[in-house]
Amino acid sequence: MADGPAARLREVHLRIEGAARAAGRDPAEVRLLAVSKTFGAEAVAAMARCGQTEFGENYVQEGVAKIGALRAEWPALCWHFIGPLQSNKTRDVAAGFDWVHSIDRVSVARRLSAQRPPPGEHGVPAPLQVCLQVNVSGEASKSGVVPEELPGLAREVARLPGLRLRGLMCIPAPATDAAAQRAPFARLRELRDDLAARLGLSLDTLSMGMSADLEAAVLEGATIVRVGSALFGERPARAQR
Repeated sequence: MADGPAARLREVHLRIEGAARAAGRDPAEVRLLAVSKTFGAEAVAAMARCGQTEFGENYVQEGVAKIGALRAEWPALCWHFIGPLQSNKTRDVAAGFDWVHSIDRVSVARRLSAQRPPPGEHGVPAPLQVCLQVNVSGEASKSGVVPEELPGLAREVARLPGLRLRGLMCIPAPATDAAAQRAPFARLRELRDDLAARLGLSLDTLSMGMSADLEAAVLEGATIVRVGSALFGERPARAQR
């Protein structure tokens, strides 16, 4: 791995650029989400000083604490919640994050909609940008709506106030073969395109691809890649959730 946050960030951007060029895409179409879970606020600040502006968190309390610690110095950072979301944790996510990638049931979406802060003295807050997580690999242990139930969920989420449905997210089963890596990403793209056509929705986001398979995701149309270890290194153990 490249040494130092600037070098690691540059290396990941080069990987994204190479895959985008190979797909005949503009690299600017692909946003890099730095997954900072289990790393402290100082690691996020170091990456922010290198020009990274979007960060992803998997754990609500950890993410909220980081956002609070960095808000004064880095008010323009964009925060994405990308982990499984329990109903009793939605209020903090609705209030503190800009994006949620992991909606897989309408009950959580309704709570996020109801708990998004109302207009205040600083103006109306932007809608919470959301993606629906799809279980494209059919793994029983994975979160995500099954493809057959996706249209119904999308229809419900798209009409909720305070939310803006942007697209789909997936975390497929790990694979090392390039073709096996690309298959679930192609499936997610097909589901997004079909959903947009069927429901008349404008869906511009495919959140897919991580450190080990971001090239395959970009080749299949990813607009956000979620990269952690390639940017931050090996994750420290978490004492508790």
